[in-house]
Amino acid sequence: MAKNRSEYSLGLLFGVSAYMLWGLFPLYWPLLEPANPWEIVAHRAVWTLVFCAIVLGISKQIHSTIAILKSPKKVTGLLATTVLISINWITYIWATNNGHVVEAALGYYINPLIIIAFGVILLREKMRPLQWLAVGIAAIGVGILTYDYGRLPWVAISLALSWGTYGLVKKKLDLGALDGLAIETLISLIPYGFYLLYLGQNGTGQFGQKPLLTVLLISAGAITAIPLLLFNGSTTRLPYTTIGLLQYITPTIQFSIGVWLRHEDMPTARWIGFIVIWLALAALGTDLVRSSRAVDNRITQGK
Repeated sequence: MAKNRSEYSLGLLFGVSAYMLWGLFPLYWPLLEPANPWEIVAHRAVWTLVFCAIVLGISKQIHSTIAILKSPKKVTGLLATTVLISINWITYIWATNNGHVVEAALGYYINPLIIIAFGVILLREKMRPLQWLAVGIAAIGVGILTYDYGRLPWVAISLALSWGTYGLVKKKLDLGALDGLAIETLISLIPYGFYLLYLGQNGTGQFGQKPLLTVLLISAGAITAIPLLLFNGSTTRLPYTTIGLLQYITPTIQFSIGVWLRHEDMPTARWIGFIVIWLALAALGTDLVRSSRAVDNRITQGK
């Protein structure tokens, strides 16, 4: 019992730390300017690959990771996830560096609802009543925000769709998170590597221009991989319900940064739209807890 409690506490520490670090990303990416989003993403991919290679080498997993490349099916899937994660990274970094942190936060708030929609449309899963309620309320919230912005919140939708699709494909591939990230960044090394060489030859790249900026660009690898490692450590120790509830830490921190640190515009209609989204998430969280308890009861009763 004491061991289980200790494992749960450690998992909780890992999970909260991972989601808090992800939530603080809007404070980090602007430090890499005047590098443009493409250059930042290119360095992020290259140095993440270096970091992953070091960790895999230390843990003696590098040979098993390389073995994945022998499976055409997995490589094809990883090609798709490489494109999806690139879209997600570029959109997110552009948003945080161009005054759209709140809209980026919206993308990660609605991401669980996108995942539910994928489950129904693509996996033929049946939705429970509270899930239907959550999706319906969220649709109203997105409608209000669309009216307020005068356009579809394309940053939020792009982030939610790219991350949701990425997660769906990765789930089907059934790979370790670090293995997958290492191969994705290896695949992206070709275009991003050439892009960085192009910037270097033209003298327009920021790498090497200033010592601090160069260190920060290199650090993007560790900044990307460390939360992922913490997240992995939490998923093996925490119930799915807890992970599902912890995920809201990230967009809540992002939202707070956008509103109170960046002072992004939040007219009344936008507040109403977000409140409606939060109501949808409250319904979704309630459903998550209820369904988890129902499963636990069935297990306890031996059914």
